[in-house]
Amino acid sequence: MLKRFMALSASLLLVGGLLAGCGGNNNNNAANNTGGAAGAGNTPTDSSKPVTINMFTASPEYTDAFNAYIAEYKKVKPNVTINLEIMQADYNTVLKSKIAAGSTPDVFQTTAGGDIDTFAEYSADLTNEPLAAAMTDAVRSNMSSTDGKVLGLPVKGNLFVLMYNKKLLADAGITEVPKTTAEMDDAITKLEAKGITPFANAYKEWWVWKHIFQHFVDAAATDAGTDAKTLVADFIAGKTTFKDHPVLKDNFFSFIDTTVKHGTDKPLERDSNAEVSDFALGKTAFMTGKGAWDEEAIKKITPDFDLGIAGYPVSDKPEQSQIITGADQALRINKDSAVAAETIEFFNWLYTSDYGKSWFSNVAKVIPPIKDAPMPDLQMPKEMEEILKTEKSGDLSVNYSLDTFHQKFGELMQAYIGGSKTKDQAIDEIQKAWIQFGSAE
Repeated sequence: MLKRFMALSASLLLVGGLLAGCGGNNNNNAANNTGGAAGAGNTPTDSSKPVTINMFTASPEYTDAFNAYIAEYKKVKPNVTINLEIMQADYNTVLKSKIAAGSTPDVFQTTAGGDIDTFAEYSADLTNEPLAAAMTDAVRSNMSSTDGKVLGLPVKGNLFVLMYNKKLLADAGITEVPKTTAEMDDAITKLEAKGITPFANAYKEWWVWKHIFQHFVDAAATDAGTDAKTLVADFIAGKTTFKDHPVLKDNFFSFIDTTVKHGTDKPLERDSNAEVSDFALGKTAFMTGKGAWDEEAIKKITPDFDLGIAGYPVSDKPEQSQIITGADQALRINKDSAVAAETIEFFNWLYTSDYGKSWFSNVAKVIPPIKDAPMPDLQMPKEMEEILKTEKSGDLSVNYSLDTFHQKFGELMQAYIGGSKTKDQAIDEIQKAWIQFGSAE
């Protein structure tokens, strides 16, 4: 596996900016191993023995929230010290080096989906732990390997949607959020008649493209009478092509063309922060490629912003316009760590205690990845709850390809809207990239 892991080092380099990773220097591995098998968290640990768990996180936005649960757990287990270290840009380079050197961190993070299997041999089996039982069904699926073992745990659930400004839609006389391509065309006409720019985009970022594309992948799978996981596997295996799926070959590219034509100027120069600013300041009616993590940034700019969420209009079938929920990042517990049992016990506490249930919502302010936890006091999660009372969530199909593919995909789409590649060239190279980079195998 180490040889395969080193071959995947390029993949690791691509996702560092998005990970809220956990891990760190660990000198307690291998030869000093005293536990880490499945179920270790259910075994009482020695509360008198000093224990140090090193955590290495790549996302500073969770620093305060992590420090809060570290302080709270110290009250529960005074013998346990949890060290938090933050590294952002070089997180995956350091993680790769640690694993290659045989000093895998006590806790580390990867993307979910395909990477669950990539790092399986380093990950404790959490299948029979209370934390796994506490996960929502969608999240548990995102944390499971192909053989059904739960090998990861998320910090949060996620939500991927097309965001809209309720006030601007109302000002343009749009009473129903568009669910079909024809309805979106009509909405654009009404918005522009009022002098409102329809779309804010962040096409300078490679990762926003996968968030949009997955909605079209889900629709293509439905049209093909299969599921998204199977369809993506068929693309990776070279068993199908875009020409077999009009919603990918035509509708996806048509939607991107529409957002460019009816969006903010210089789309390849607009990054995530610029897009959020454009949207929050009321310069556009819709925001593409983003998710629940943006709400607080929007509300900091415009506290009374009335934010709506919807699925993308991917076809002439309104039922294919779905919001997407799930977990796309996974914390992993090093199965060979000398403190694996204590680490599992800690996360069991976080996932099942009253404090933990409130931590997700009130401290981290994220969509809880566990059952029976309240939603944070934010607009998007509350709207998600209402939508899911009557509609199904789409599949988090970004999980079925590695980020090596997703970055290449983003670069090819940037080349397409920049005019250096035709649609046919982009499609051809995307299909080749799916075969080359789409899987860890």
